[in-house]
Amino acid sequence: MKLSCIQTTVFFGEPQKNYVVIEQKIRAAAAAGADVIVLPEMWNTGYALSDLAMLADVGGEQTKRFLSQLAQQLKVNIIGGSVAVKEEKGFYNRTYVMNRSGELVSQYDKVHLFGLMAEDEYMQAGKTDHVFTIDGITQSSLICYDLRFSEWVRQQALQDAHIIYVPAQWPEPRLHHWRTLLQARAIENQCFIVGVNVAGSNPANTFAGHSLIINPWGEIIAEADESDSILQAEIQLEAVAQARGRIPIFADRRPDLYNITD
Repeated sequence: MKLSCIQTTVFFGEPQKNYVVIEQKIRAAAAAGADVIVLPEMWNTGYALSDLAMLADVGGEQTKRFLSQLAQQLKVNIIGGSVAVKEEKGFYNRTYVMNRSGELVSQYDKVHLFGLMAEDEYMQAGKTDHVFTIDGITQSSLICYDLRFSEWVRQQALQDAHIIYVPAQWPEPRLHHWRTLLQARAIENQCFIVGVNVAGSNPANTFAGHSLIINPWGEIIAEADESDSILQAEIQLEAVAQARGRIPIFADRRPDLYNITD
């Protein structure tokens, strides 16, 4: 399976400009032979949270049409990063997943909202996990701050997710955390972890870039620098079974002793 990660600058508060750029990069990744194309977090608006009433995609309709048409035309699977969506109950940081036929396979609303960027003041938190199947492979995607909650990532892995995608807008000062947490999640869940960050800067942050594709042993297969790029790598999915077979973490768990409710 060939993965392509779209690491790009997101234009703050300029959705239509971002749709144009994302389309160009999806087409470029597809032309290079991608099976799965992964987008970063909040790529339609950036974190222009105070302007969501004007900028957010109402019902996600524009994004769903946009991703569906590209997936169907280019015959690729698209993990839609995340976009700001407006619903009756408020605003959501939401992922859409499209298969090669342009069908909406699943959607996910970010569960852990990041208070340091006031996300919890402007957006509603999701309430469900996110496991789906494309090309016959069980996979999952989370969003940015979700990465810090190991029990939440484990919940996806316990459902046999072989690949977990993490679209993000991760800032440059915490690059060390980004790389370390992604590798840790791969090792402890014995699966591929694909972190897709943004590049560039906005009025509030400079972003780290350094999108990563990591194998089930925690080894970095591919890594971008801090600039706009399309990060690509071919992965061998049998590596998941090999890692889980050699060190049987899941079989040796003692959930009867784990208290994670407090």
